[in-house]
Amino acid sequence: MAYKQSSKGYGWFLIPGFVLFLVVIGFPFLMSFYVSFTKWTGVGKPTFIGLANYAKAFTDVVFWASFRNNIMMIFAVTVIPTILGLLLSVFMFGYVSKNFGDRTVAFFRAGYYLPQILPVAIAGIVWGWILSPTQGALNTILAKIGLESLAHNWLGDPATALPSVMGIMVWFQIGYPLVIFMSALQRVDPQVLEAADVDGAAWRHKFVINLYMIRPEILVVVLTSTIASLKLFSQIYVLTRGGPGTATIVPSYFAYQNFFEKTNVGYGSAIAMIMTIIIIALEVTFITKQSQLSGEGEY
Repeated sequence: MAYKQSSKGYGWFLIPGFVLFLVVIGFPFLMSFYVSFTKWTGVGKPTFIGLANYAKAFTDVVFWASFRNNIMMIFAVTVIPTILGLLLSVFMFGYVSKNFGDRTVAFFRAGYYLPQILPVAIAGIVWGWILSPTQGALNTILAKIGLESLAHNWLGDPATALPSVMGIMVWFQIGYPLVIFMSALQRVDPQVLEAADVDGAAWRHKFVINLYMIRPEILVVVLTSTIASLKLFSQIYVLTRGGPGTATIVPSYFAYQNFFEKTNVGYGSAIAMIMTIIIIALEVTFITKQSQLSGEGEY
């Protein structure tokens, strides 16, 4: 009883965080939700128009183009980095650490993770210089080695802009799953892998065993990376501004355009709400799956 009484007193310490949550997230979310049902330029009184903005989004060619681009970005931010992170983490944990020591592993791990801590603006500007069609490092190198015919306006051509941005996003993201998976592999019971060695298991069998043991971490990486890909904005803004045309536009940048460039705040809010619903649905799905895995582990 004494514990229950004392624990009630600690509830007061949650009030500042709750108030901050309401100010930063709660009220803006509710306001954006309301504005999504209106026609508003950001000045004056909003005009209620019901579901017109949502109906417009589902028939808007640019919105669907941005949605298709976002699906491709999920591959660049989630699928490819997760697969590469798994392969690299298992290789570094199982081979490099045993043959070259932990310092070598730490060096490479820090190198892969470095893009995660670089300011997006700086990294984007540097990649813009590298891929510049005139004095870019990539085209210069191609010319130096006799492959000048392959030089290209990588970010200015609709055919290569999206693949170029996807390649940059893989570079940005690969360090995140690598660090998470290497930490997860440290909790795998060595006796399990030793038993697999005794039974004559090949490397691919041990790889599958590692995957099974670190399933919760894989789900966390997939969830957080997918959400990050659906909210992708900074890299697109710095690198291409959604261009050329709509080649690299994504919903978050399309919402930004409607908010600030076209002053169509109601339509921009509707786009943001659609993406919010998708993100919440993904979160519920992944968290439910995570709870099931946790239950299996406890059992």
